[in-house]
Amino acid sequence: MNNHRPHMLGYVRVSTEEQADSRLGLEAQEAALVAEADRRGWELTILRDEGASGKNVNLGLRDALEQLAAGLADGLVVTKLDRLARSTGHASDIMERAQRQDWNLVMLDIGIDLRTPNGEAMAGMLAVFAQLERRLIGERTKAALAAKKAQGTALGRPSLMPTAVARRIIEMRATGQTYGAIARTLTDEQVLSPAGRPIWHESTVRRFCKSVELAKADA
Repeated sequence: MNNHRPHMLGYVRVSTEEQADSRLGLEAQEAALVAEADRRGWELTILRDEGASGKNVNLGLRDALEQLAAGLADGLVVTKLDRLARSTGHASDIMERAQRQDWNLVMLDIGIDLRTPNGEAMAGMLAVFAQLERRLIGERTKAALAAKKAQGTALGRPSLMPTAVARRIIEMRATGQTYGAIARTLTDEQVLSPAGRPIWHESTVRRFCKSVELAKADA
């Protein structure tokens, strides 16, 4: 008889110092996670980010993802999708990581549980919307850049790529590695992207390499 109780990491976050000081947001999330753990027979460890936005991977979430990657827990549970990530794309990245590393992800508000058929289906739908979100953002960005270029506005912005990571990408590219291979290597080694996300996309590496090539051409 298998008596193993899944060890889940509960993640709670509030985005403002006022919410963190009042404890009301954190306590409500924690109470919901504890109730779900009791109902499903989980062992639960709660990790917190207080006064932190969901735009990037904050310290508490980073800790959870590192523990899961190391096999120290069976899954991650949050009360709502927006506690895990601010965008659909960011949440989809974390789901892809969960599926690749074989740990569970549960979001109580939208009924995602990657260990169930319904949860897998919901995850697939979220991935589709994430792809649409990225395409729409890309189209809006292209349109905005085209408009600025037509107006004679100088384009470009400071790179958010850490210097050490940038140098490594350039070196890997110089050895003939594809954009996809570089992205997979950085993802497998848990190097965070410039946006602080745990997964690298081929398009991110390609854009960076193209920007380097353009900079060299203009020099």
